Amino acid sequence: MDADVVRAVNRLTSRWVRSLQPGNTVVSGLGLWPLLALLATAADEPGRGELAEAAGVDAASGAAQAVELMAAVDGAADLHAALGVWVHEQLKLSESFDSVVPAALSGTLTGDQAADKAKLDAWAAEHTDGLIREMPLDVTPDLAVVLASALSLRTTWVRAFKEQVKRLHDGPWAGGSWHWLERSDRDLSSVRLYDGVTVATVAGDADVDVLLGIGAAEASSGDVLAGLLAASLDVDGGVGGAELLAGGGVAPGVSVGTTTAPAPEVRVSLPAFNVRVEHDLLALRELFGLSAVTSPPRGAGHFSAISPEQLVVGSARQTVLARFFATGFEAAAVTAIGLMRASMQTSQSQRLEVSLDRPFGFVAVHRASRLPVVAGWIDQPTEPA
Repeated sequence: MDADVVRAVNRLTSRWVRSLQPGNTVVSGLGLWPLLALLATAADEPGRGELAEAAGVDAASGAAQAVELMAAVDGAADLHAALGVWVHEQLKLSESFDSVVPAALSGTLTGDQAADKAKLDAWAAEHTDGLIREMPLDVTPDLAVVLASALSLRTTWVRAFKEQVKRLHDGPWAGGSWHWLERSDRDLSSVRLYDGVTVATVAGDADVDVLLGIGAAEASSGDVLAGLLAASLDVDGGVGGAELLAGGGVAPGVSVGTTTAPAPEVRVSLPAFNVRVEHDLLALRELFGLSAVTSPPRGAGHFSAISPEQLVVGSARQTVLARFFATGFEAAAVTAIGLMRASMQTSQSQRLEVSLDRPFGFVAVHRASRLPVVAGWIDQPTEPA
């Protein structure tokens, strides 16, 4: 994969995790990044610049890089990735559309809301192996274009965890009993301290690892996650497990104990977890470069490379889940951005309402002479439905 693109996805994810609300959560910057990169290529200024900056790409090459990234991800053993674009069959397309959206990615919206929803939901389920069964987007009459990505990950640990029920007596989880996972191995290099964050790597049996991170008690979730993301790009950085052991285990979440094993080892323990979250991405529109393209368009509109009709980003959502269990890890994300036809802006004023909903008369008059031509009375309507 392109190293610059990997760093761009990492930076986007790092900015996002610093904005998370308290509580269990999970995000996929990888799920969002290709959509922002593709929109950057399709957008007009000022949205083009905002989207390119948020994605960390050159707007001219963003769409091509998005397609290349998703193809590379889909080529991994433990990962599946898909990118899709659906266009309303009555939307007029620009001549440049095919250069932004490859034909292989493009589908059709018919305007039949039930049928379109079923089509989008089926795509989400197919490309997440059933982990997510609905597209996180409302299908409305003004929906003109849908851009979506789907990701799924399933990996099995090289060394499985042992399962147990554990009751904690200290700390913020004190008093509760939890489904707990624990395992030991001799790979001291799987633990290291990176800028105040203790990072434990749990290796999968193919091409995916899961990094677990813990910081000081007063550290924010955003800081810990940002540190973990930085560590993921610097695999040889920080202080290694052997050095930590020699130094008395001075690191967050780390202590030194004893073992009957013939050599030093690492024990990792944590609660099993299952997290599913839905994100409204427009709540962070500035972070994602979506401010301009969600505002009323002027002139040719925001996305003249897609259509000469005025389009606006009307919705952007992500459904994402992650499960960590004794024998492995699985995750999935579906991210969708909906472009709507922009409503015509009209002024409003008072008006008189006249309703002829009972018997009424009429007269036909020659305008210049005011000569009445015919006159009549309608006692009851004459044309039944």
